[in-house]
Amino acid sequence: MLGQAFSSDSSWYYLFRSPVAIALTGLQLWMLIHAIRNREWLWAVILFFGWGLAAVWYYFYIYRESGSAMSGFELPGTQSRKRIQELKSQIHHIDNAYQHFQLGDIYFQQGKLSEAEKCYRAALARDNQDIDIRAHLGQCLLRQGKVAEARPLLESVYRENPRHDYEHTTMAFAETLTVLGEKDLAFSIWRWVVETHSYPRAKVQYAELCLERNLPDVARQQLVDVVTDDPHAPTYQRRRDRVWVRRAKTLLRHLGSPKAS
Repeated sequence: MLGQAFSSDSSWYYLFRSPVAIALTGLQLWMLIHAIRNREWLWAVILFFGWGLAAVWYYFYIYRESGSAMSGFELPGTQSRKRIQELKSQIHHIDNAYQHFQLGDIYFQQGKLSEAEKCYRAALARDNQDIDIRAHLGQCLLRQGKVAEARPLLESVYRENPRHDYEHTTMAFAETLTVLGEKDLAFSIWRWVVETHSYPRAKVQYAELCLERNLPDVARQQLVDVVTDDPHAPTYQRRRDRVWVRRAKTLLRHLGSPKAS
C-alpha cells in the first residue's frame, strides 16, 4: 500500500532520489485524480491504497480507453496532419465556409476545442444559414461549458431538423437544457430519442432524469438495456460508449434490486 511503501525514512529518501519512484508517484496521483473525476470509485480506492502497479494497470486498462474531452460524443472528420495542412492551404487561397468548417471538425475530434470554435465561427461568419455549421459550433460551445451561447444554435437546428447528425445534435440540445435547468423539455426530448434509438448516451441521461422524477423502474430498464447491449456492440462502438456503460453500471448499483410486488 502507499502508506506502507513510505513508512520509513529510507523509503522517503528513495522516493525523492529515484527518478523511477518519482515518475510512478506522479502517475499514481494523476490516475487517482482521473478516477475521482470520472467517478471510478473502486479504482480510486485501489489507486489510493496501491502504489506503482495499480497506476500502470489503470493507465492501460481505463485511462487510455477513456479518450479526450470528447468521450461519449462524436462528429465526423479526418484527423490527419496532412488533411489539416490541405485545409489551411485551401483557406489561404479560397477562404470559404466549407474549409473552415472541415478544419473545425478535425480540431473538435482532437479535443482542441478553442481552435475548433475559431474555425466554426469563421465558417458561420461566411455562411450563417448552414445547419451543420450551427450544429457543430453549438456542440463545441457545449463541450467548453458555454451553454448559454450553445443553446440558441442547437435549438435552431433542433427546430429545423431534430434528426440532424443522427440525433446527435438533438442529444446535445437536451444536455444543454439539462445544464440550464430546463429539465422538463430535456426530459421530453430524451424520451423521444430513446423511443427511436438505443444510444447509451441518451438512455443513461434519460434514466438520470427519470430518477429525479421518482421513476426508478423506467430508469432501471434503460440502464439494463445499456449494460445488456454493450457486449454485443462492435469494438469501436464499445470504446466510444464506455463512459456511458460505466455510468449505467454505477447507477444500477445504487438502484439495487427491484422490490418484489
